[in-house]
Amino acid sequence: MTWEQVWANPQIKELIALGIREDIGTGDHSTLASISESTKGSAKMIAKQDAYITGIPLAIEIFHSIDPALTISVKIKEGAFIRKGEIIMEVYGNARSILSAERLVLNFIQRMSGITTLSQHFASIAKSYRTKILDTRKTTPGHRLLEKYAVNIGGCSNHRIGLYDMIMLKDNHIDFCGGIEHSINKTKDYLKVNNLNLKIEIETRSLQEVQEVLSVGGVDVIMLDNFNPTQIQEALKLINGAVLTEASGGISEHNLVDYLKTGVDFISIGALTHSSKNIDISLKTVLEKK
Repeated sequence: MTWEQVWANPQIKELIALGIREDIGTGDHSTLASISESTKGSAKMIAKQDAYITGIPLAIEIFHSIDPALTISVKIKEGAFIRKGEIIMEVYGNARSILSAERLVLNFIQRMSGITTLSQHFASIAKSYRTKILDTRKTTPGHRLLEKYAVNIGGCSNHRIGLYDMIMLKDNHIDFCGGIEHSINKTKDYLKVNNLNLKIEIETRSLQEVQEVLSVGGVDVIMLDNFNPTQIQEALKLINGAVLTEASGGISEHNLVDYLKTGVDFISIGALTHSSKNIDISLKTVLEKK
């Protein structure tokens, strides 16, 4: 996923507008009360810890949404690793505009950089294996495209974007529908009737369910949910390359290598987005000398 693809979605522009309305409301009264309209200055965005930085194009868009006249000088590439104390970008222009944009910009870039930094960590563990690390839909509502973009920048891959771009029959679907066979057959009928070309993934909870899915057929991916590495190896022998496979549930950096060694096609890790920590970044201002 590229920034151009993310930015092409009108939801992102709406999200910026919402963020500005949420923060500024009737006015940035602290700034309006203390800073003269003619005051100009600059600000340096500085990393306060080692990290991979993501969200630079979004930061630029936010600054320019507040004030198109602001001048921005970017010092690093998107997704670059920087050390504590290094400068990410410099902003010059109206002091009121810089201060009004400060928190919204930092909130986004700190969050996105945290996701990229964690994703980069998982990607570095997996780099010697054929398995792809996937994110999940466990994202902040309204921020999904930004968070999945940050995962990509960190070297991991995206699972489906939402409920609309892939069929995933999970345990609750199967139980509500009355079993694996019914859920697969009803899904194939649904896709045919509605002329939809969507891949089908189905969750399995045991080797018996894996065998049942194989007997029914018609799916693209089998998810092996909460299988341990030994069970995954047994499932892969059953599947024998007939469909793609995904391991999910209970996988962390501590046991990731054990799962990677199985040769499963994908490993999905919700922690990439739901458990990343924001990166500490600050904006240090300097008053323009007259």
